[in-house]
Amino acid sequence: MPIGIFDSGVGGLTVFKEIAKEYPETDIFYLGDTARVPYGNKSKETIIRYSLECGDYLKSLNIDVLVIACNTASSYALPALRKYLNIPVIGVVLPGVKTALEKTKNKKIGVIGTLATIRSNSYKNLLLKENHSLEIYQKPCPLFVPLVEEGMIDNHIAKIVVKEYLDELVAKGIDTLILGCTHYPLLKNTIKSLYPELNIVDSSKATAEFLKKIYHPKSENSIKKIFITDENQNFIKLKNLVVGKDIPVEKLELAKLCKL
Repeated sequence: MPIGIFDSGVGGLTVFKEIAKEYPETDIFYLGDTARVPYGNKSKETIIRYSLECGDYLKSLNIDVLVIACNTASSYALPALRKYLNIPVIGVVLPGVKTALEKTKNKKIGVIGTLATIRSNSYKNLLLKENHSLEIYQKPCPLFVPLVEEGMIDNHIAKIVVKEYLDELVAKGIDTLILGCTHYPLLKNTIKSLYPELNIVDSSKATAEFLKKIYHPKSENSIKKIFITDENQNFIKLKNLVVGKDIPVEKLELAKLCKL
């Protein structure tokens, strides 16, 4: 049975890439909701509806596990998806939290994400539940997603924006930074070049490692396929950069999703 993965856009391909490494013989279907990206500035109700629609489409492809490769959807829609789909559903928040707890030495952790993810306090609440003595500093970075979507991940503009957002967090003395959006690993090299002392938690790797511990599918046909809800040249460019040119991309009519 295939693995299904969805995100609002291109960012979740970082999760797709890491999961494909762990499951080379498993069929994996990815849905990028490029017509409605970003989710991070939407209301909770809209995020849940979009997430249910994406999950419902992927379940129609006979997946038996769903990975929410979107921190915003993980923060708001995880319980609804589990109830509605009645299959295992894994978000990216818990794996990121567990990795951050392993990495931090001074118990000062920074969390960056979309406005919706930070507003949900999903990372903060879970981190403090695990260790109430932690110091958590959060910051929304709304310009990071359009930077990634436009392919500006390692130029001078990216560096200026990264410093504008992160200097304040680094000044707090954090030793670990959670990239609380699956777009953000594409900026990881830029962040690391500016703040080489930081432990950076890449939620895509953390999620793939978490999935491997709990999910053991049978070997299948090694089919890997990507669906998008709107044609986007920047998506194709970044798709080729992240996962290569060989994986096919198919455009879905948004009407196929908008049934709820």
